[in-house]
Amino acid sequence: MSVRRLAPAEVQPASFAFSPENETWAQMVLTRYPAGKQASAVIPFLMRAQDQEGWVSKAAIETIADRLGMKHIRVLEVATFYTQFQLGPVGSVAHVQVCGTTPCMLRGSDEILHVCKNRIAPHAHELSADGKFSWEEVECLGACVNAPMVAVFSDTYEDLTKESFEALLDGFERGETPKPGPQNGRTGCEAEGGATTLNDPGLYDGTYRVNIVTGGGK
Repeated sequence: MSVRRLAPAEVQPASFAFSPENETWAQMVLTRYPAGKQASAVIPFLMRAQDQEGWVSKAAIETIADRLGMKHIRVLEVATFYTQFQLGPVGSVAHVQVCGTTPCMLRGSDEILHVCKNRIAPHAHELSADGKFSWEEVECLGACVNAPMVAVFSDTYEDLTKESFEALLDGFERGETPKPGPQNGRTGCEAEGGATTLNDPGLYDGTYRVNIVTGGGK
C-alpha cells in the first residue's frame, strides 16, 4: 500500500466543526456506545466529516479525536489507513474514482484514465484548473460484470465507454447529477441483449404456485 499523508499545511483549514445538522447526528451516534467506548464512532465521524467538507483535514482529525477521547495519532492512523478517506481537497463538483482492477482494465479503463488525465488534471489527486474536478485510480469497485466503471462520491457509473464518460463529465459540468448505474441502457447486470432466463410471465403473476415442501408444480 502506498504511503498516505495529510495535505500540505497551506491548504489545511484552521479549524473544523460539524454543521448543526451533523452535530445533532453526532450526538445521536454517541448514544449507541456505552461510556468509555466512544472511540468506536471514529469511522462514522470521519466519514461524516468527509461528507460535509469533501475531504478529511488535520483539523477534522484532531477535533474528532478530542471529541471521542482519543489521542490525535490514533485517529490519524485510521484516516491514513483507509483509502476511502480523502486526505486533501477534491473537486467541488465531482471526484472521480476510476476502477483499474483487471476486469475494468480489460474492458477499457485505460481510456477512462486517459480522459481524466487530459480533461481534469495530469496526475491523480490534483484539482482541475477551476477546482471542480479531481480523480484517482482505485482498486475493485465491486461491479466487475459492468466494467469499466467509476465512482463519483457515493454513486457508481458503469458500462462506460470513452464517449459516455465524456458525456458524464459534461453533465456534471452543467450542474446536473447524471443517473447512476449502467450507461449503456441495460438494467443492473442483466445480459446486454436483455434477460434470457426467468422471463416467463407466469413466474410473477401467480400462474405458478411452487410447493416449497414437496417441490411440486402448479
